[in-house]
Amino acid sequence: MPRLVLIRHGQSAWNLENRFTGWWDVDVTAKGAEEARQAGELMASRGLDFDICFTSLQKRAIKTLHLALEAMERLWLPQEKDWRLNERHYGGLTGLNKAETAARHGDEQVHIWRRSFDIPPPPMEEGSSFDLSGDLRYAGIEVPRTESLKDTIARVLPYWEERIAPELRGGKRVLISAHGNSLRALVKHLSNIPDDEITGLEIPTGQPIVYELDESLAAIDRYYLKDRS
Repeated sequence: MPRLVLIRHGQSAWNLENRFTGWWDVDVTAKGAEEARQAGELMASRGLDFDICFTSLQKRAIKTLHLALEAMERLWLPQEKDWRLNERHYGGLTGLNKAETAARHGDEQVHIWRRSFDIPPPPMEEGSSFDLSGDLRYAGIEVPRTESLKDTIARVLPYWEERIAPELRGGKRVLISAHGNSLRALVKHLSNIPDDEITGLEIPTGQPIVYELDESLAAIDRYYLKDRS
């Protein structure tokens, strides 16, 4: 029976500062690093092991993966990094403090940008200091200027079908370290969660989510590892 584990990166610097992060490459905090280590220790203590790992091109997810694997004595495991597992692009909101943004645009508008399924934030302006279109890691990729959750799903699911699902069907044990919205995309798909419900799903940092799947990769069970003995 295929088993998949998802983990959202540990607390990042901009999580702590309550800022919209998106594709901007911020590091984990000391607390975030500890969350990642504890996740690895928990997975090891529960007898979980993996054959291949997937993560984004963002350091908070990469570092979380490495710290967790180090705690498991599994740093040698093969890892694949891909931009399609990146966080949702927050466009012109990138870098803004969420409370200040709400004060400027109103709570209702910010709530729509954050929690609607298909309404993206304002696009990032040309020449923004947060523009990553010239970043070497995204060479040959059309970096989005903003994304809704629907847009994020539209890039995550093809990657799932092309790269991750075949590994699971081949009997591999898979660990994915990614972000709140790229993981929402996978949870929505695997658990068949409706559009109007998935935006309310909160995925905490540093908490492994275990999926028990059948041979067709339909979810039999989904649970936080900390909640099972």
